[in-house]
Amino acid sequence: MLNVELNGRAPDVAGLHRLVTLNYGHFTSFQVRDGRVRGLALHLARLADGGEELFGYRIGVAEEHHLLGLIRHALGPVRDASVRVTLVPGPEMKSPPDILVSVSDPLPGNAGPPLRIQSVAYSRDLPEHKHRGTFMLNHHFREAQLAGFDDRVFVEPDGRVSEGTAWNLVLWDGEQVVWPSAPMLRGVTMVLLQIAMSMNGTPWTLRPVDAAELTTFAGAATINSIGIQDVASIDEVPLVDHRLAKILGETWEEVPWDEL
Repeated sequence: MLNVELNGRAPDVAGLHRLVTLNYGHFTSFQVRDGRVRGLALHLARLADGGEELFGYRIGVAEEHHLLGLIRHALGPVRDASVRVTLVPGPEMKSPPDILVSVSDPLPGNAGPPLRIQSVAYSRDLPEHKHRGTFMLNHHFREAQLAGFDDRVFVEPDGRVSEGTAWNLVLWDGEQVVWPSAPMLRGVTMVLLQIAMSMNGTPWTLRPVDAAELTTFAGAATINSIGIQDVASIDEVPLVDHRLAKILGETWEEVPWDEL
């Protein structure tokens, strides 16, 4: 299943050419189940923040209603899917952005084998936004695999651990959940889990984590809109406590769904 719509219709050749040749814009991605989404308001807020920063485009009530209509139109009768909504440049850079909605098969949330993570010095441009500048993310993912790892986590120039190529890192010190604090994308899944943990009493903290600390933690996991993945090792140092993925998974089940 694949459906791609630009402003509510199949893109023409000119639209496709603009999408392929102009790597500018930002997006949000989410899983749809039975016509519902977790954290819909947060996804819309992400698009609004990026729209104002990258395009000078304010998403008010009318624009939000229009945006939701485009998502529903692209989904059609489909109730389970993966959806990506991208704000891309219009025909003129000063014009309001076009809205690209991509609908594809739903991705299973079940976790695969625990990941082997490698740390590397790297800082994303405009890290607070989920933008289309993904060349270096894919490069680091490839380099990690060539080096015998599964993926990479980034370290800021000051030594703070930030985020992975397409996920947030969560750490476990044996007693509480630790969220690294650094310039990064505040993932929707991350925010929803923090809210849910505050409600169910799971102890957690948000603080700077130095790269030298990484291998001292008992456990770790990666999270994004697809799901939660246990981490087997960081920089070849095994993590022996694997309770974190279970804690996060149980908490995630408590997060409510929003009707599209």
